[in-house]
Amino acid sequence: MTTYFAFLGSFGGQEMLIVFLIVLLLFGAKKLPQLARGIGKSMGEFKRARDDFEHEITRAEHEETTKSPKVEKKEENA
Repeated sequence: MTTYFAFLGSFGGQEMLIVFLIVLLLFGAKKLPQLARGIGKSMGEFKRARDDFEHEITRAEHEETTKSPKVEKKEENA
């Protein structure tokens, strides 16, 4: 499986293994689960915020299309 990133080019299995080994060396085996957990939580928060934003946009768009134009009548007090 080859993943393509615009700024990195083709990013295959060997490259992923090298990156994983570098991360393992930098953070150690004990910190990796904490690091992965933190990344997972931040990704979940980002997804939730994105979904809320999309829901708000579609709700506002739906309200705009279903709104009927109100005709105001002026009463003359004469």
